[in-house]
Amino acid sequence: MSGEGKVVCVTGAAGFIASWIVKFLLQRGYTVRGTVRDPSNPKKVDHLRKLDGAKERLQLFKADLLEEGSFDSVVEGCDGVFHTASPVRFVVNFPQAELIDPALKGTLNVLKSCAKSPSVKRVILTSSVSAVVFNTRPKNPEVVVDETWFSDPDFCRESKLWYTLSKTLAEAAAWKFANENNIDMVVINPTMVVGSLLQPEVNESVEPILRLINGIPFPNKAFGWVDVKDVAHAHVNAYEIASASGRYCLADRVVHYSEIARILRDLYPKLQISDKCEDDGSYMLPYQISKEKAKSLGIEFTPLEVSLKETVESFREKKILDF
Repeated sequence: MSGEGKVVCVTGAAGFIASWIVKFLLQRGYTVRGTVRDPSNPKKVDHLRKLDGAKERLQLFKADLLEEGSFDSVVEGCDGVFHTASPVRFVVNFPQAELIDPALKGTLNVLKSCAKSPSVKRVILTSSVSAVVFNTRPKNPEVVVDETWFSDPDFCRESKLWYTLSKTLAEAAAWKFANENNIDMVVINPTMVVGSLLQPEVNESVEPILRLINGIPFPNKAFGWVDVKDVAHAHVNAYEIASASGRYCLADRVVHYSEIARILRDLYPKLQISDKCEDDGSYMLPYQISKEKAKSLGIEFTPLEVSLKETVESFREKKILDF
């Protein structure tokens, strides 16, 4: 148990990825301070309180991303900070208020608190492959995207990719602040995250799987996919491995949504999973995402088929689906 005696903070602790990070940190002996919007809401936090070691070593705090200084007291005395709190919404009416401000200002508020606390040795920031791949560079099956790629904010604005813009601006601002304030920061850039849910409700990144199961035609898009447990392990390893630095893209593989639908049909032949695309255009081409750097964190990616099966079984277990 390498975390014994160490205190770490996880922001947005009740989220899909963050819940698994909390679970793995508790397993490794850390004392975890988790920030959530409302620690008194059992629907949001009960799954955390039930984790092994939570009774002894999990403390939950209320903190607001948009309120400067609201992370000061939580971060003070922590060895490490995992900043995962950031809204994930793909349909928004007010992108600035709903996505960009909480992502950008929230990240800077957390980093400002870290800069004030001499105890903090390293910050692990949850970014996204959204901050990596969205630019005018061509993408096809021969192209390998890696950590040297960055999304282009202007391209994101023109394409109205608001979630992507929020992650791109937040990561860029984080690097600038970390460099100016000598903060040792490592950034994790996962693709679409699927797998077993700890929290009781469906989150935005697994919702597309639920839509496919409900027979809704699939989008004409190709994305990278990664298992939530692999993402959580990457965060913990990036904190513990002294030589970890820079950014880490995480993907088992990039596939078109038609392939996701096919895998689900093979796994669950009785379900009415649509074989229709929501438009008649030629399918968007997949590309590759380099795994080289992720391997240096000791990550062996869970096959997508396993992750998708665990996602669906999780839906059944939580009575989100009944079949």
